Order: sequence, then structure tokens, then C-alpha cells
Amino acid sequence: MCRFNILLTAFFLGLLASPTAAGQRANDFPVATAAVISTEARPPMGYVGYCLRYPGECNAHTAARAIKLDQATWALLNNVNNEVNRRIQPVTDKDHWGVAERWDLPSDGKGDCEDYALLKRKILIEKGLNAGALLMTVVIDHEGAGHAVLTIVTDRGDYVLDNQEAAILPWTQTGYRFVKRQSMQDPNVWATIGTPARSPVATAAR
Repeated sequence: MCRFNILLTAFFLGLLASPTAAGQRANDFPVATAAVISTEARPPMGYVGYCLRYPGECNAHTAARAIKLDQATWALLNNVNNEVNRRIQPVTDKDHWGVAERWDLPSDGKGDCEDYALLKRKILIEKGLNAGALLMTVVIDHEGAGHAVLTIVTDRGDYVLDNQEAAILPWTQTGYRFVKRQSMQDPNVWATIGTPARSPVATAAR
């Protein structure tokens, strides 16, 4: 599913940038809107296999509510996003597992796009964020390739944590074509995502 960028690979290995340059300032967050959810969709096969191996990671959500986005939460999101992007070495499923597609937690320090997103989700849940607002999401990236990211549903709109982009961006500003994501009510139910009418201007919200 994932396409790797050579410069990003070097970045993740710590060859290009210091951790302080990894994202936007932790005390600013750009304006976002809520994604428009449409019809029910089939879960990705990689996700189905992941749930068979880790059933505890795919339990139904106890609450479907957006995360209250404040400065502390924004800092937490940036810290987790930067740390996972820095720590995990990008590798394709073919090279890693010998199969075309496998979703898994990168316990050996290696993984592709969905593995980054799964680990970020797991850590943020352990940090106390509502699982129903941390949604695995499938997109088409800038090169027309399938890609997976983590969507964060907040009371200020939906944001994307990505291993191809250091900054946390509103979903409308990634440049991706959104395909489908998990339901807030049930992680095993997926739904298609509508195309945003226009992207809001990115301004700092205090």
C-alpha cells in the first residue's frame, strides 16, 4: 500500500533533521473542519488480518466523542507523531513479511504506513485519548498510491498524523484523496469519506 520517499527515509533514520524541526510548534494548531462520512465500506483486508492477530486492538468503542483539542493535547499529538516517525524504520510489507499487504504493530522497529498509524493510535489510547476519535484511514497519496494515515477527530475538526509529512495537518490540507476510514462508533465498521468543498485557511488557533 505504501510508497516511501528517499528523503523521508533519511529523516526517519535521523540523518537530515533534528527532532525540534519535525513539526509545527506545539502551541499552535491550524484551523480544520470535520470530514464528511458517506456510505459504509468494506474494511481493508490488512486490517481484518490485524484484528485476527490482535483482537484486543479492535474492540468496540465505549464512547463516540470528539477529542477536546487544547494546547496539552496538541503537544501530545505532536510528540507521539514525531517520536513514532523518528523511531520506526520504513520498510515495505514485501521486504518485511514477504507478503504484499500486512497490517501490524512495528514491534521490531520496522514497518510501513499503516504500521506507523497503528502504533500512534495504540500509544495515544494508552495516553488516555478516546479510541473512538483515533481512526485508521485509507487515502490515495500525491503519487496516486494507496496510503494509510491516522485521523484525529477533535472538537475543532479532523487532523491527520502521517509518516510522509512531519506536520500534523487538517484533513483538507494534506493533498490526499480520502477513500475510507473507521467509524467512530465501531472500529470494525468502515465508511467512505466525501471530498472537501474547499480547504480552510491554515491559521493559528489559540
